[in-house]
Amino acid sequence: MSGGMVVMPTNRWYMICADAGNKYACQRIFDAKRRPADKPLALIVPSLDTCERLFELTTEARKLAAQFWPGDLAMLLRWREAKDAQRYSSVGSPALVTQDPGILGELASQVGDLVAATTVNISGEIGDGTPGPAISPSEVESFLNLTGIEVRVAIDGGICSEANHLTIVDCSLDRTRIVRPGLVHLRAVSAAVGRRFT
Repeated sequence: MSGGMVVMPTNRWYMICADAGNKYACQRIFDAKRRPADKPLALIVPSLDTCERLFELTTEARKLAAQFWPGDLAMLLRWREAKDAQRYSSVGSPALVTQDPGILGELASQVGDLVAATTVNISGEIGDGTPGPAISPSEVESFLNLTGIEVRVAIDGGICSEANHLTIVDCSLDRTRIVRPGLVHLRAVSAAVGRRFT
């Protein structure tokens, strides 16, 4: 990706992506989206092996990865090494990590470094007067025109059918907890780890 940005479709929304280790490229995403600095980008890993190498995975995190990756679930995970947390500071510490099943996952598998990604839209909550994340090429084009951000490639994947978020599970603490509901249902998360989440 060499400092450039790309826009990729998922079944959820369109995502704007950059090399997670390139702080300049990631900062341009924060600036364009008007995204608060304390709201890190997501980290797309190419494989569970990569995730295991970089992050501390609890037993429950491994169960969730085995059941739902690649897929629509992300986990907050602790870095194994402080130097990696510093190098990839745009994705935070703990980092929000997922493995995508589609073209975004293919990108992560093909690039030489980790991919940072976030939805294509100006930051804000859905329903607060700001448009939600882009689900169509025309909404991507509107975002690019509004922000003036330049991307190397914007892939037309048609209309994203789900228009819903990743489910986020915090696996960085002693006790796993749900941070945000999304496409992977709470009952499915409970079934995967063998205990009930509320």
